[in-house]
Amino acid sequence: MIIDSDTESVSVSIGYLLKFIREHMRQLSILLIASAISCLVLADSKNISLTVATTHPATVPWTALIRDYFIPECERRISLTEYKNSITWTAHYGNLYRWKDSLNGVQIGLSDVGWVGSVWESSRLPLQNITYDLPFITNDLVALIEVVNQLHVQIPELASSWRNNNVEFLAATGTDTYHLVTDFPVDTIDDLKGKRILAPGAASIWLKGTGAIAVNGALTSYYTQLKTGAADGAVTILTGAYPFKLHEVAPYITLVGVGAQSVGALTVNSDRWKTLPDEIKEILKEVALEYSRLSSQAGMQLYLTAVQKLKEEGAFFSTLNEREKLRWIEGLPLLSQQWVDRYQAMGLPAKRILFDLMDGLRSKGVTPTFDWDKAVLNQTGPN
Repeated sequence: MIIDSDTESVSVSIGYLLKFIREHMRQLSILLIASAISCLVLADSKNISLTVATTHPATVPWTALIRDYFIPECERRISLTEYKNSITWTAHYGNLYRWKDSLNGVQIGLSDVGWVGSVWESSRLPLQNITYDLPFITNDLVALIEVVNQLHVQIPELASSWRNNNVEFLAATGTDTYHLVTDFPVDTIDDLKGKRILAPGAASIWLKGTGAIAVNGALTSYYTQLKTGAADGAVTILTGAYPFKLHEVAPYITLVGVGAQSVGALTVNSDRWKTLPDEIKEILKEVALEYSRLSSQAGMQLYLTAVQKLKEEGAFFSTLNEREKLRWIEGLPLLSQQWVDRYQAMGLPAKRILFDLMDGLRSKGVTPTFDWDKAVLNQTGPN
């Protein structure tokens, strides 16, 4: 059975508990919160209740396919096992906790299954944010996410970094390539100097050398930040810019192609994971990988649709020429070497992750705009 929180209200007791947790997150220990939640959602192996939550509404592909594919396909396959009719799904699409709390929400058990935005967790999930330290490698989202999923199988430390936060990795999700959406025209990168550009978390490093000022935020807050003047533009995805109507307040779209990104993952609370039957675990993992692939494909298709819709609704499109794009790249520090040095010093296999990622992309026919791994070998970079 599937309960969609958009049509079925959450019980009063849970509502009060969640409100209390949000208001006292810093004061309460993770253990106490998890214990409180578990008292409400405790289920045995024959009566399983799973809460699924995302920080974004179903207007973005990684949320839409949780609703439209992951949950119903899991339900279908589980119906063929001895656990048929024993699982209840309660889904919350963008209304259980804020975008900043995506990792906390799954970690403490507010949701059993949840989409986590690693892009906002550069300190707790540093290895997952490698693609943000490698701008201008590829616009091919499908190839990128396939490689990221493979790396989580091949390199144990990647899965362990999630587990250290009481979260189990199921499958990666990503976004179409990033472009500039601004309230002023951009002809050269000099036009960015002194401008406040929304570039959340790890994406802020892309602006190094441009003279722009990075401002934190998320798709759900961009419109207000742009409308109120808190920001002058954003480095963002067009599949997000269109449904959130950013072109109404920032009508200039400059095609840059900073690159597709691995932005987060579908995950499960580790404590909850341990209670699930092995057969259910296998189904969740299998369907999650399929969901990951479909999400990437949908992202690529939605990108093309978003471009068309934005043009139809009056957005002003331009393309940053290759000379200016090269200037942008050349203004960046040697990000890949910095990333490797930072995490190798912590005993993490950063260099292997970098080289395996780049080699994995090339094996899928991708020719990177800039070879960040070769720059590490040669100690030469864009700057």
